[in-house]
Amino acid sequence: MKVGILTGGGDCPGLNPVIRAAVRTAFLEKFEVFGIHNGWKGLVEGEIKPLDLRAVSGILHRGGTILGTSRTNPYKDKTDLEKLKSNFKKFGLEALIAIGGEDTLGVAVKLHKDGFKVVGVPKTIDNDLSGTDFTFGFDTAVNIAMEAIDRLHTTAESHRRIMVVEVMGRHAGWIAIHSGIAGGADLILIPEVPIKMKEVSDVIKKRNERGKNFSIIVVAEGAKFDGSEVTLETKLDDFGHVRLGGIGELLAGKIEEMTGFETRVTVLGHIQRGGSATAFDRMLGTRFGAKAVELVKNGKFGHMVALRGNDIVSIPIEEAVGKLKTVDPAFYEMAKTFFG
Repeated sequence: MKVGILTGGGDCPGLNPVIRAAVRTAFLEKFEVFGIHNGWKGLVEGEIKPLDLRAVSGILHRGGTILGTSRTNPYKDKTDLEKLKSNFKKFGLEALIAIGGEDTLGVAVKLHKDGFKVVGVPKTIDNDLSGTDFTFGFDTAVNIAMEAIDRLHTTAESHRRIMVVEVMGRHAGWIAIHSGIAGGADLILIPEVPIKMKEVSDVIKKRNERGKNFSIIVVAEGAKFDGSEVTLETKLDDFGHVRLGGIGELLAGKIEEMTGFETRVTVLGHIQRGGSATAFDRMLGTRFGAKAVELVKNGKFGHMVALRGNDIVSIPIEEAVGKLKTVDPAFYEMAKTFFG
C-alpha cells in the first residue's frame, strides 16, 4: 500500500516524532510511505517524495517538521482542488495521513467525504481540538511559557514592576491557564472570559496593599478587550483567520494608566512552538504516529487518533473539528483562587 503523509498549519514540537513513528510502523507493514512537502500545498503542486527509514533517522529530537508546512486551503480554489485530487491518483496514493489542527483536519474531512482515504493526527499547541485530552506540542509550549514566567518574577520584583506575559491561544486559554498556574502568575486572562480592566486594576492594587509591589499577568493572544480580539492587521489567511497580536501592549498601557505602576510586556510568540519537544510530547507524537498507521491498516478512514486517559483511541475526524475545546468555566474559577 502507498501511504502519503503531510503536516499542515503552524509548526509544532512533536511533529517529527509522529512522522518517524508512522514511517517505522509502516515499514513493518511493508507499506510504502511518501512525504508530501509543505502541507496541502505540496499535494496541489505534486511535491511528493518517498520516505524511508534513512529519511527519518535522527529526527526524534528535532523541532519543526522535516516535511515543511503551510496554511494552504485547497477548497478555496477549484483549480487547486482538482490538482490535489489528480495528484492523489497520479502518485498512486492509497491512503493519506494528515497531521494538523482544526483547519488541516477540516480539509481532511472534506476529502474523505469526496471519496479519498484519509486518517488524521491532531496537532495544535493551543490544545483546543475536541475529542482528545491533549495534543502534542501543548506540553512543550506550557513548559516554555512557565520557564519564562519564572524568570520574569525576579526582574519584576527587583524593579517593582507589573510584567505582562503574552502567550499563544487564539480561541482557547489552555496555554495561559496551565503556564500561569504552574508559574505562579497573579492574574490569568483568557479568550473565554472578556477582560474587565477594573478587576485587573483591583488585583494589582490589593497586592500592593499587602506589600507586594510587583505582579505577573499572563494573557492569551486571543483575549478579548471591549468584546473584540486585538489584531495586527486585517488581512485573512486561507482559512479566514486574522493575524492576532498586540493585546499585551494594549493591556500594559491600560494598567499604567489606571494604576500608575510601571508596566512592561514580554511577547513569547513563536518561541513557544520552536525547538525540541518535551519527553511527554515525543512519546505522545510517537504513539499517535504508530496508531495512525494502524488505522490505515484496518481501513478506519475518516477517523483520527486521540488520547483518552492513557489510551490512544480513534474517533471520527468530524467530531474533533466540529467544536473547539475551550477552557471550562469551573476550571477558570479554580484558577482564580490563586489570583492576587
